[in-house]
Amino acid sequence: MALTSTIRKSAYSLCPLAGRLFRGQRLYSTSIFNSSNNRFNLCSRPFLGTSVSYFRDFSSLKRPSSDESLIRVIDSEIKCALETDDHNRVEEVPQGFPFEIQDNPGLQTITLKRTYQDEVISVEVHMPDLVTGQSADDDDDDNEDGGSKANQSSIPLVVSVSKKTGPSLEFSCSAYPDEISIESLIVKHPEHSEDQITYEGPDFHDLDENLQTAFHKYLEIRGIKPSTTNFLHEYMINKDSKEYLIWLTKLKSFVEA
Repeated sequence: MALTSTIRKSAYSLCPLAGRLFRGQRLYSTSIFNSSNNRFNLCSRPFLGTSVSYFRDFSSLKRPSSDESLIRVIDSEIKCALETDDHNRVEEVPQGFPFEIQDNPGLQTITLKRTYQDEVISVEVHMPDLVTGQSADDDDDDNEDGGSKANQSSIPLVVSVSKKTGPSLEFSCSAYPDEISIESLIVKHPEHSEDQITYEGPDFHDLDENLQTAFHKYLEIRGIKPSTTNFLHEYMINKDSKEYLIWLTKLKSFVEA
């Protein structure tokens, strides 16, 4: 009995030691596993980083030579555009200019607005048709209708004169230096849709000369006169330069993207 008790005590006294040894072995194994993991992580991280860097470099391959050449040409064109005096010049509106100018960047036209008595006058001004020189064939193109106008720059105008009720008048004009030519005259009815074909009258140049003169005077009283259109000519040349520079910048951004 005493011997059995002694053996049992010895066994109990060995159990904590065995437990400590077992726990120590487990902790040691765990530390090895963690250490292995750490070694794996340390080894794998540079590998993964290198892989990401490799794929990043692979995804940003050198731009095709044709694109590089195009970008150089665009840069050269932008430099030339910046060296001109037109792209940033501000035209001073002359005293007594009768219209409010509505100029939206990106559009090829500007709109002029004013009221005259009970009328609302709107003018759509287009980019100028520039003539930079005279060719040898120009002399043959001069005729009784065009005269020397074929060799002059001009700006197209669409002038609308409307009242609160009833139809409106729409003039298509070409403004030359110190001269305005009316190309056509249309009476527009608000009850008619755009796709309805209506009688637009004869060609303006076929009208009686007195009637043509009277309509020129009609527009002049409402502000469509050479002093107005000469200023608009310079204004639209500057706008054309500005819009061209903006277009080149957008074009370069697209090619570089």
